[in-house]
Amino acid sequence: MRQSFYLAYRYISYHSIRSLVLIVSIGLIVYLPVGLKKLISESEAQMLRRARSTPLVVGAKGSPTDLVINALYFQQEQKDHITMEVVETVNDTGFGDAIPISSMFSARNFPIVGTDPGYFQFRKLSIESGRWMSFVGECVIGSAVAANLNIGEGDSLVSSPENFFDLAGVYPLKMLVVGVLNQSDSPDDRAVFVDIKTNWVIMGLGHGHEDLAENYDPAIVLERDSNIVKAGAKLYMYNAINGDNLDRFHFHGDIKSYPLSSMIFIPKDHKSETIFRGRFESGVFPQQAVVPEEVVNHLLQGIFRIKQVFNTVFVLVGLATALILALIVALSVRLRKNEIYTMFTIGSSQLKVFEIIAFELIILAASSVVFASLLYSITGLFVDDFIHNFII
Repeated sequence: MRQSFYLAYRYISYHSIRSLVLIVSIGLIVYLPVGLKKLISESEAQMLRRARSTPLVVGAKGSPTDLVINALYFQQEQKDHITMEVVETVNDTGFGDAIPISSMFSARNFPIVGTDPGYFQFRKLSIESGRWMSFVGECVIGSAVAANLNIGEGDSLVSSPENFFDLAGVYPLKMLVVGVLNQSDSPDDRAVFVDIKTNWVIMGLGHGHEDLAENYDPAIVLERDSNIVKAGAKLYMYNAINGDNLDRFHFHGDIKSYPLSSMIFIPKDHKSETIFRGRFESGVFPQQAVVPEEVVNHLLQGIFRIKQVFNTVFVLVGLATALILALIVALSVRLRKNEIYTMFTIGSSQLKVFEIIAFELIILAASSVVFASLLYSITGLFVDDFIHNFII
């Protein structure tokens, strides 16, 4: 039997390219169903874990799915916004605490999330290096942002403009990175966190510029009276916030009317949650309050239907592959008839010939399983990319 195994091994080694093609083909057929199942299962677990940990999300009326995906995963910009006044009104009910979320902009393809310190306590996030942001213009980045952009404490990150051709638009804001979060295996790893006011500065609702009271350049100051100074387009706007110009940044209008994407609501108890949701359903509050777990479960039902279709396809492809493999073996035996005749001539029995061919198939099958196992073992590394590219 050892000799049969050796001859089978030498035959496969001699026909290395054909053998490699067979191993990869069979390995992929074995891997695809189990690999897809692993991806979907881990994606489901990750998405549900985050959804279950979030009691309620409040936002403008519209698509609950878009609202939850924006609030929990910072994907798909929320077109309809609520205002800061809604957060204050909800806090005044006494039913729980509201955490504002503003996910409207990005920096080098990573979402900029404006929030308050309560978010980090709620998500149990901790600092790996540096500190939490304390002033407008500072940011704390997730571990994946730090790794992908190769930046850390003390570096800068510039917000991406919404439209490069909008010359009258908002200037990109240069933010100072003051901290890097510990890895949490969640969408927080891929986010750039800033204070809510920093997000409003990026939006253009707040800005900083040189002191007009001391500027008499007619190209900059268009009109001046005892109460109002009107400036022209040549007025220089700061695109970075630091200790020298922090006191010159200000906001116009009522901050209560400033927009937010949504807010996370943490009720005190089940009774408070029930009463709170009832006020939205009865129309006391014109916004909507949704349970993220229900929304995500509904979203995943569609994924499961796709998985069933894929499984059916993989079974059919696997059956076709098995038939092709059987055809290859039959043709191989026919092409090797001279070789087999020589083996018979030198005294080999039919059993010995069968052993050699059987060992060839066993070596190919075992190698394919090893290849499929290797792919399966690294599948978990692509869960985040799978969620971002194929689910949300």
